[in-house]
Amino acid sequence: MGKQQSIQEFLVNFEKGMYENSDKATQCNAGWYDWFCNDSSLKNKTYRLVPKIKSLITSSKINIYKDYVFFKNNYPSFGSLYDDFRICDIETGGVKYTITPKDTWEKGQASVYGRDNNFEKALVVGNWNDVKKFFGVKA
Repeated sequence: MGKQQSIQEFLVNFEKGMYENSDKATQCNAGWYDWFCNDSSLKNKTYRLVPKIKSLITSSKINIYKDYVFFKNNYPSFGSLYDDFRICDIETGGVKYTITPKDTWEKGQASVYGRDNNFEKALVVGNWNDVKKFFGVKA
């Protein structure tokens, strides 16, 4: 990946409508990195994930000016496809958190994995309010 836009830049561009087109190039610019679904599904997925991102941006664990976000659509060995977004440090490119609103591996619950424990096990599993609580934002 090249230079990434900060979460703040991403959200400004989102509000300007820069990711409204369904074409692959637009959705890659939005941050889609890897997917197994149809290209035409990415726009709707972006629009479902952005409110989740917005709900976490006041967290002290996320720096909207120094972190970026990218999206993945995962194909597990069992169960259905599921989406996640990753919060990464712009300077190092390292993933800080993998956040999954509906994780096939966690029986459809939301989950957060992170470098806090080297991604060895989930830092939180539950509903979206549990995720927000982990990030220290009001549910």
